[in-house]
Amino acid sequence: MRYIIIGAGAVGGTVGGRLAEAGQEVVLVARGAHGAALRDAGLRLRVPEGELTHRLPVVARPAELGVLRADDVLVLAVKTQDSEAALGTWGPAPVEGGGTAAERLPLVCAQNGVESGRLALRRFRQVYGVCVWLPSTHVEPGVVSAAGAPLTGILHLGRCPHGTDDTVRRIAADLEKARFEAPVVEDVARWQYAKLLSNLGNALEAVSGPVDTPEAAALFARVRAEGAAVLDAAGIAHVGDEEQRAVRGDKITLVPLDDAPRGGGSSWQSLSRGAGTIEADYLNGEIALLGRLHGVPTPLNELLQRLANEFARERRAPGSLPVGELVRLADEAVAEVR
Repeated sequence: MRYIIIGAGAVGGTVGGRLAEAGQEVVLVARGAHGAALRDAGLRLRVPEGELTHRLPVVARPAELGVLRADDVLVLAVKTQDSEAALGTWGPAPVEGGGTAAERLPLVCAQNGVESGRLALRRFRQVYGVCVWLPSTHVEPGVVSAAGAPLTGILHLGRCPHGTDDTVRRIAADLEKARFEAPVVEDVARWQYAKLLSNLGNALEAVSGPVDTPEAAALFARVRAEGAAVLDAAGIAHVGDEEQRAVRGDKITLVPLDDAPRGGGSSWQSLSRGAGTIEADYLNGEIALLGRLHGVPTPLNELLQRLANEFARERRAPGSLPVGELVRLADEAVAEVR
C-alpha cells in the first residue's frame, strides 16, 4: 500500500517518516513554507537515534499525483478545524479503475478529538479512527521531532464507528514495522474519548504554559473532571486511567533531542507557528457541545475554548496569560453558573 499523508506536520510527518524508514511508499501533502522546505531539503525527522532526512514526494493537492492508485491509503493528519477542507479536496479525487477516493479508498483519521471521523463518514465509505499517543513537535518548516523511545508512539486503530477488518489489520501491521505499537480494537472511540479528556489541557498549556505547577495541575484536574462528568451524563464509554497505564506502561519515554526542545503540545505548537487557528473547538468545545446537549454546565471548558480561540485569532504568544490570572477567570466562570 502507498500512504498519502494529508497534513505532514507533527503527527503526519512522524508517521510518514517512520513508515518510509520501514520501506513503505509514502507521499506527503503539505503547503506553504513547510511544503516548500519538504520539497527543497526533504523531511528532517529528529528522533532519539539522530536526525533522519527522508526525501519523499510532496504534493499540495490530488491533481499533482494524477489518478490515485487502488492501493492508496489516505491518512488524514491535519488539525480537525482543517478536516472539512481536506475531505472536500481529496474525496472527489479519481482512482484508477473508476470511482473516487471517497468511494474506494480507506481514510485513516490520525487526529485529536472525535469529530473528524463523523465528518469523514459523510463523504467516505471506509473510515478508520486512531487514538494518537505520539509525542511530537512541528514548529519549524521542514522539521518534525518525535522524542519517544523505544516506541515512537502507540496508535489504537479501528473502523468508524466501530469494528475491525482486514484493511485496518494490514495498516496496523505496517505501523508495527515502523516503531509504533498499533493495537486493532473493536471500539476505537473508547480510546479516543479517553484521549479527549487528556487533551482538554491543551488549551490551558497553550494560553498559560506547561502544566507543571501545583496551581496549574489543580486547574487541569477541575477541567478534566468537568469533561468526565459530561461524558458520564452522555453515557459515553471511555477507557479508564488504569487500563491506559497498563497498555502504555514504559513503552514511550521522552528522550532529550539536540536542537529540538519540546515546548508544548499540538495547541501550543499552533500558537507558536502563528497558524491563526487552533483545535479548541473540537477538544474543549466537544465537551461544551455535549454539556449543552445533556444539561451539564461546562464553564471551565467554555472559558478555555474562548481564550484559546482569542489567542489564535490575535496571534498572541503561547503561555502569555499567567496561570494565576487564568485560575481567577476560571473561578469567576464557575461562580456565574451557580
